[in-house]
Amino acid sequence: MKPARRRKLVDELRCNYDVSIRNACRVVLISRSLYSYQLKTDDQAELRMRIHEIAATRVRYGYKRIHVLLLREGWQINHKRVYRLYREEGLTLRSKRPKRIVSAAHREYVECAKETNEIWSIDFYE
Repeated sequence: MKPARRRKLVDELRCNYDVSIRNACRVVLISRSLYSYQLKTDDQAELRMRIHEIAATRVRYGYKRIHVLLLREGWQINHKRVYRLYREEGLTLRSKRPKRIVSAAHREYVECAKETNEIWSIDFYE
């Protein structure tokens, strides 16, 4: 059972049976610190939006270059946070194919010779 549901059960016990927080938490099997814990809101929403904007306008930039731009804009953040948010948003650079593979992809397939003197080629071996 999730902590939020357990907190609701403690509240119901306190309202319906007029018991203390300590006794209600003991019945539901949660600690009092868990009952009183307040969830922190995501204060990085503005930073996430800015990272998204930069990634949308500068498609070729990875998280390192985005981090440098954010530092220039005055954000006091470290590169590990930028990387974490960058990955959570699903932003990645496309992986480029090496040039040797690209050039090989455009070559045409040469069929083997079926008759004599059909294909001529010169091999430059010593």
